[in-house]
Amino acid sequence: MQKKTRAFLKWAGGKYSLVEDISARLNLASKHADTLVEPFVGAGSVFLNTDFKHYILNDINADLINLYNELKSSPDEFISDAKKLFVDLNNHADAYYDYRVQFNQSNDIYERAILFLYMNRHGYNGLCRYNLKGIFNVPFGKYKRPYFPEKEMYFFAEKAQQATFTCLGYDDVFKLVPSNAVIYCDPPYVPLSKTASFTSYAKGGFNLDDQANLANLAEQAAFEQKTPVLISNHDTVWTRKIYSQATLNEIQVKRTISPKGGSRNKVNELMAMYLAPKSPRHK
Repeated sequence: MQKKTRAFLKWAGGKYSLVEDISARLNLASKHADTLVEPFVGAGSVFLNTDFKHYILNDINADLINLYNELKSSPDEFISDAKKLFVDLNNHADAYYDYRVQFNQSNDIYERAILFLYMNRHGYNGLCRYNLKGIFNVPFGKYKRPYFPEKEMYFFAEKAQQATFTCLGYDDVFKLVPSNAVIYCDPPYVPLSKTASFTSYAKGGFNLDDQANLANLAEQAAFEQKTPVLISNHDTVWTRKIYSQATLNEIQVKRTISPKGGSRNKVNELMAMYLAPKSPRHK
């Protein structure tokens, strides 16, 4: 297999470690699909490590999508400007919090994109979190020397020429799915416990009604439009119930949200594949 490509953003719940598994399932489900649709693209590991002619990549986080579009349209300029912030002088709490204020007060898309990348690499654990007012509030990360992902950004920018980036609700993305496509959904995961809920990735969150609605949309796409849909999520009684119309496979995954590597436990995840049954051949 070709060498795996890492996303240029740090991302809680990123799918880098699972891309072979996900890619194999997508290819098996739709051998002739030419478009991959991702309603929850995140850092884009699946996009970067699959081989489709075209991609429709969506996320509800406008800062993320703006960053991708800026990088896609002017990679040299963007990478050059972003690199200027990755100096020792800016790897201090005071500088970080000043830039965070600047980001939260800015309405300039380009400036916000540059600062979003800076905060992603200098903020705590690569988290992306906003409060209910839409204010980015991730604290300083205290890294010795934050990595500037120049090589990864150039790779992303080149491959992004095959992609259309959108910032829509997941339900609207399903309305845009072309024929001859396959869909991969990596929604915010159902919490494993009441205290583990992490819903402030984007203003508004993603609740249990959204989880069930996504499962319904997947059923419609697969069984009515004949578009295969793969969804990943935590393996819980609730997810097994809402994905009852899918073929379910359980896989073990290391948790990556914990800052202490030694305390990263393995948890079970579900891969729910929605696939229309093949029509019987007429004799």
